[in-house]
Amino acid sequence: MLAQIVSGALLGIDGLVIEVQVDISGGLPRFDTVGLPEGAVRESKDRVKAALKNQGYPFPAERVTVNLAPADLRKDGAGFDLPMAVGLLAAQGLIEPENTAGHMMAGELGLDGSLRPVKGALALATAVRDAGLTSLILPRANAPEAAVVPEVAVRPADSLGQVVHYLTARGELPPLPPTDMAEIFQDEEAQGLDLADVRGQERAKRALAVAAAGGHNILFIGPPGSGKTMMAQRLPSILPPLGFEEALETTKIYSAVGRSPLNQPLVAARPFRSPHHTISDVGLIGGGHYPRPGEVSLAHNGVLFLDELPEFKKTVLEVLRQPLEDGRVSIARASSSLTFPARFMLVAAMNPCPCGYLGDPKKSCQCQSREVQKYRAHVSGPLLDRLDIHLEAPAVEFEDLASDAPVLDSKTIRAQVAQARAVQAERFRGRGLFVNSQMNSGQVRKWAPVSREGQTLLKNAMDRLGLSARAYNRVIKLARTIADLAGDGDITPAHLAEAISYRSLDRRLG
Repeated sequence: MLAQIVSGALLGIDGLVIEVQVDISGGLPRFDTVGLPEGAVRESKDRVKAALKNQGYPFPAERVTVNLAPADLRKDGAGFDLPMAVGLLAAQGLIEPENTAGHMMAGELGLDGSLRPVKGALALATAVRDAGLTSLILPRANAPEAAVVPEVAVRPADSLGQVVHYLTARGELPPLPPTDMAEIFQDEEAQGLDLADVRGQERAKRALAVAAAGGHNILFIGPPGSGKTMMAQRLPSILPPLGFEEALETTKIYSAVGRSPLNQPLVAARPFRSPHHTISDVGLIGGGHYPRPGEVSLAHNGVLFLDELPEFKKTVLEVLRQPLEDGRVSIARASSSLTFPARFMLVAAMNPCPCGYLGDPKKSCQCQSREVQKYRAHVSGPLLDRLDIHLEAPAVEFEDLASDAPVLDSKTIRAQVAQARAVQAERFRGRGLFVNSQMNSGQVRKWAPVSREGQTLLKNAMDRLGLSARAYNRVIKLARTIADLAGDGDITPAHLAEAISYRSLDRRLG
């Protein structure tokens, strides 16, 4: 007898409907799984057999064939345990086929028949909605995450027996109530960090506010202890809270790699990722034999902080070019090609030289010129071109550290950033853009026109600093953000002058 159960699999970070076909035929006892199953799927037969027996259900002493369709797509993970077990019972006539219609099922089985959580619950719920199904049966630990999709009835279960009782009308499996979105998206304070903790560095904090307002990338250059890391860690505290669609997309990424937040259905705060400089290019960008999202995708809709930038391998830094330009990562393999979202703000920090004290008025630099040149060569010109702001953060003076003078806190700056972003949201409404940094060259000409005086200033800057065409456009986009922060409709030479002043390395090289 043949039984067909609907389940799901992950393709990158997206859910895909999989049909689990279970056939029981005569012959010697045997259990075959076909349809490109990977290791965890091939081992399902042992978990399913033990779970059925320990829950008091029969396991057929005949030939069993399980096909996972479509057969040309690789299947991975233990989420097929539950649909396989239910399919075996349906194929033996213990569950009526019409009782499984409209349901998608996924879950890992313990040997005692208990249900364990799986990866990608949110993506599976989205696949249920898109496929026109009505119900999703999942382990209880996964249910809150999937329940944020309002069109799907998510039914949490604790064991195989509970699911079977529901499908045979001997028990209930009530769906979770709708998720209270207002409670999830309450205003968060980004781990309690506040820019008011940073003393001095007023110019650097101003640059950080500009970067947050327009989604620009920023590089801090300064000696050890000047507050570069402190400022980077506090950037999320001045960013606007995540919107619902942003949170959905971010949660799908974290769910696909098994890093969903505990006791919380959605990632409600903007991600802040800070990988160590020993990370590999695959760890940063994503990939592997079975492609998985990397740190740039985990930072989607948030911040990626690279401390000690020149200490990263040059090959690792160079793979950042595509996501910085396109906001996504494309990974091609012989069997398939996957695209992961990677729209993030890059914040980087570096010392001016290997010892860190080049140009410091109080400590002498011990580095040779060749060492300084080699150190800076780790950060290539094309990568610097993609950083809108590179700014010097000098050592903080004692007077600033000891001062009790009031400074702007994150809440105040966040309000200014939110106001500037509201202007941009209105400007780009219906065009797929959210912030100024995402404009292309044609859009820059349309929404960031420069006056004749401004063009003269830009020409002088290009001649003296040797700015590339990309840097030219980034300066204008930066000036557009500065004007938005000031509430000005037009870009003035003063806005352009401030934007040019944020190109510290261009000035030095020029």
